[in-house]
Amino acid sequence: MIYFDNAATTYPKPEAVYREMDKCMREYCANPGRSGHKLSMEAGRVVLEARELLAELFHAKKSENIVFCLNATDALNIAIKGLVEKGDHVITTSMEHNSVLRPLKHLENAGIETTIVPCGKTGELDLSHIEKAIRGNTRLIVTTHASNVTGTIMPIKEIGEIARRNSLKYIIDTAQTAGAYPIDVEEINVDVLVFTGHKGLMGPQGVGGFYVKEGTALRQMREGGTGSMSESLIHPELLPDKYESGTPNTPGIAGLAAGLRFIKEVGIDHIRMHEERITRYFLEQLSKIEDVIVYGPGPLEKRAPVVSLNIENKTSSEVSFYLDNQFDIATRPGLHCAPLAHNTIGTGVHGAVRFSFGYYNTEDEVDKAVKALKSIVKEECC
Repeated sequence: MIYFDNAATTYPKPEAVYREMDKCMREYCANPGRSGHKLSMEAGRVVLEARELLAELFHAKKSENIVFCLNATDALNIAIKGLVEKGDHVITTSMEHNSVLRPLKHLENAGIETTIVPCGKTGELDLSHIEKAIRGNTRLIVTTHASNVTGTIMPIKEIGEIARRNSLKYIIDTAQTAGAYPIDVEEINVDVLVFTGHKGLMGPQGVGGFYVKEGTALRQMREGGTGSMSESLIHPELLPDKYESGTPNTPGIAGLAAGLRFIKEVGIDHIRMHEERITRYFLEQLSKIEDVIVYGPGPLEKRAPVVSLNIENKTSSEVSFYLDNQFDIATRPGLHCAPLAHNTIGTGVHGAVRFSFGYYNTEDEVDKAVKALKSIVKEECC
């Protein structure tokens, strides 16, 4: 199969990821940090290594400011709900995933106000709209780094500067960018940076987390065993234990560590340039096909490796079905858990077909996809 659904989950993974997860399960998968025996110590070492690799990737000064969760959705719920209180106002954008929008909508029932700033038809954000939305009770800005629908890259540094000038907290969702785009938490004014392991970080599903800025206090969402301060009935305040209770996903974290080592070895710039080359080539070939509508920004520097499109007179589900069943090409149709993003770009009724590229995709695969799209346009296959 040709796999173009990397915005959902990267596939395949580096071989080292599979090997490390298997090794973990077979050789040292005890509870990390819960005992003093060799297996527990080795499990703890691997968890610490993953934490340190993430801190290095994001240029965080302390690895204890990296917290592991289930995934980016889990992390966003902890971050958003941990920062706001009744009466607070939150600003976000129309290009967000439901992992941001649904927690905010739920919080409206608890007296939290939300402003969803509209973006342009290509998903791009006018910064003045953020500034105009700020009120006296504004507490938080939360945005994606890149849209999972159009790939539109948000100006996170500039948004962070707006947050700093107005003494606001800022959360960034890097689900579509971490592992391929340079992110320096010391250069941008970010209080919480959310990541997931199963996309650009090359790890497995079921592990993600967040970086929390020194001095930024979140209310923890759960309490329990941490392996530290076991004599106390009060949950510890020290990081990362404050936000990590219960047995962690050690095999998942081990796989994530292997993915992070791969990124470090290959080089984040090399990965990004490869994905940009594939995206550019795909867009160039699409421009030659009549009846194909492409969404998102034109300049490649404003787009992550995500391209959503539609074919005139066909639904996105039909096109994706033909690609899968007739050509063995995996894409994702529909609304991509981001309905407001689709309303923004004009595809709110039927959605769009999303092609999302990863490190292992090739130009030859793109050629086959373009040939398949031409066949669907001409109705030769369906």
